[in-house]
Amino acid sequence: MSNPSLPLPSSDRADVAASLREALLAADFTADGLLELLGAPAYAALARSETVPALRATRGDSGLAALVRLFLLQETVPHARVADVLPVDALLESRWLAGQGDELRATVDVRPYGGPDGEDWFIVSDLGCAVGGAGGIGSHDEGVVLGVGGASTTLAGITVRTPVGSALDLGTGSGIQALHAAQHATRVTATDLNPRALEFTRLTLALSGAPEADLREGSLFEPVGEETYDLIVSNPPFVISPGARLTYRDGGMGGDDLCRSLVQEAGERLNEGGYAHFLANWQHVDGEEWQDRLRSWVPRGCDAWIVQREVQDITQYAELWLRDAGDHRQDPTVYAQRYEAWLDEFEARGTRAVGFGWITLRKSGAAEPTVTVEEWPHPVEQPLGQTVREFFDRQEYLRTHDDAALLAGHFKLADEVMQEQVGLPGAEDPEHVVLRQHRGMRRATKVDTVGAGFAGVCDGSLSAGRILDAIAQLVGDDPVLLRDRTPAQIRLLVEQGFLLPVRA
Repeated sequence: MSNPSLPLPSSDRADVAASLREALLAADFTADGLLELLGAPAYAALARSETVPALRATRGDSGLAALVRLFLLQETVPHARVADVLPVDALLESRWLAGQGDELRATVDVRPYGGPDGEDWFIVSDLGCAVGGAGGIGSHDEGVVLGVGGASTTLAGITVRTPVGSALDLGTGSGIQALHAAQHATRVTATDLNPRALEFTRLTLALSGAPEADLREGSLFEPVGEETYDLIVSNPPFVISPGARLTYRDGGMGGDDLCRSLVQEAGERLNEGGYAHFLANWQHVDGEEWQDRLRSWVPRGCDAWIVQREVQDITQYAELWLRDAGDHRQDPTVYAQRYEAWLDEFEARGTRAVGFGWITLRKSGAAEPTVTVEEWPHPVEQPLGQTVREFFDRQEYLRTHDDAALLAGHFKLADEVMQEQVGLPGAEDPEHVVLRQHRGMRRATKVDTVGAGFAGVCDGSLSAGRILDAIAQLVGDDPVLLRDRTPAQIRLLVEQGFLLPVRA
């Protein structure tokens, strides 16, 4: 399985990476090809680190079956079978493969990964340490480099994808975020404390046919000095743990200080209008509102949108990460000691729970930035990058429009919004009306009859004030009072994306 002491494939042979990529594509070793070969149940089981269904599905003699056994299931495969689909001699020389008599084995995990526009990419990581790999992700190896998983795809999905001059992938790991950024950034810089991770990033980019990145070794922002970027992304080692035993997950700072430091320091590294996206953990501490804790992290001059996706009590959290490292399979006494150490750490800090979620900053330079902190554990539709961009655009609109300007503005109901009326069967009027999104964040919000009527006729042709005047006349209400009390509801509907500002 994973062994950080083993030499990695040579990253200075672009010709070998190119020929390997060509061979993998020719054999249909792609995300779509895997699904077709394995079938949905075996494909899903592999994502759960269960390999038996995939082993059964690859008993045939096709080239694709051989590649799945070699690179994903980490089985030895007869030399002759591999030679039918891969340039074996060049791959042995460059250490992508190793020989064991008449059998060959892979030295790294190579995993097909579908890009957002249908690109066929490949993520290279340590054997058995791709999420869903043959051995799961549990590892006690200090320098291990993980492959693609739910956290990395989540971060890729929430990132704003507009053309930029420069992008920074901080804590690059196997290079997934750098790979995405290379598609829309002129210059990509990728950093990591682990030099082995930088080599894996180089391999991932080369095998995916992506441009090279500027790779720098070091901790947090230290390798980039005072340089600034249009885009910063980071899936950092955010686990709140007693110590820094595992580089790939443990930040080595006390509590949630690593995530706080990253967010606070990002403001000085962002160019005007730039975005920074982070995945993070944060403590829920006795005597402190978690929302206030996170608001204090936001750097000056930056708008922020912070979404808490999940909360675990301290016992659940400790057990999750003890299992992640495979500690539950070790000596029970050692497991108990490590469990105690986690609980001691949390008790000393007054931590009762740990939150997980997304933090997005936008360098607006506003004198009074907008900071939104919310809890949203419900399903969303990825990718959300465009949703995130539009959220900040709407915040800018609301910040620059007082109530008078809001009533003079024109709005359009978002395309994916549906209206639901909730009430008793046979009742003449509903108890309440719900507007529900079926895209993006998939929000739902209650509105009164005025709000529902207002939203229903917003097509961009009339100003908000004229619509309210018409509603007041229809229901016999005072138009002045209606204009006074409705802007707050309009602001909420705009902020949450139910209503979109349009030019008159």
